[in-house]
Amino acid sequence: MSSTVRRMTPQQLCRAIRDDIISGVFAPGQRLTEESLAESYGVSRVPVREALRTLEAEGFASSRPYAGVFVAELTEEEAADLLEIRARLEPLCASRAAVRRTPEQLGRLKELTMLGQDAVHAGRLEELTRLNSRFHEVLAEASGSTLLEQLITQLSWKIAWVYAVELPRRASDSWHEHEEICAALEAGDPDRAAQVVADHIAHAAYAYRLRQLP
Repeated sequence: MSSTVRRMTPQQLCRAIRDDIISGVFAPGQRLTEESLAESYGVSRVPVREALRTLEAEGFASSRPYAGVFVAELTEEEAADLLEIRARLEPLCASRAAVRRTPEQLGRLKELTMLGQDAVHAGRLEELTRLNSRFHEVLAEASGSTLLEQLITQLSWKIAWVYAVELPRRASDSWHEHEEICAALEAGDPDRAAQVVADHIAHAAYAYRLRQLP
């Protein structure tokens, strides 16, 4: 617990709380109070109040009359919906990125892929959710569409929540597929880029469904 009030904007605090919800620090159904969050993050209650409102709007938290704010619970139906939406949006995003990406964006995607592969090989699996989300956010930026970028970025947060516990057997394959995405973008091949992203998403969705089996 911190006794010093830190300077964090509501946006920075929102991201910190969101990351902790995604990683399981805050469990589904857990109550989020302004007082406890302010103390945990070493901030005043004003940015906490604003951050909670944003998290509610994003679907990561929900308020109950006379009870407070709680971590939302992602249902299997919502997870399936998210995966289907992702499967339709991201191939379009990749197709556009193949012809619109900048050298800097391609370099960043390659760097993130290398960091992800290094984390897998070193067994630092806790880093993969953040790196994966950032990879798909940069891919969205590379599409050259502000609207697609906004949609994919918000979607990537929810997808990270769905995949909160990355399967070790899937991690290595996933980052190899990221390498294939980079190669398609570097070649400037929109059809290939769309296909490898579609395959990547299908493999991830299949691994997720397997995880639900007893």
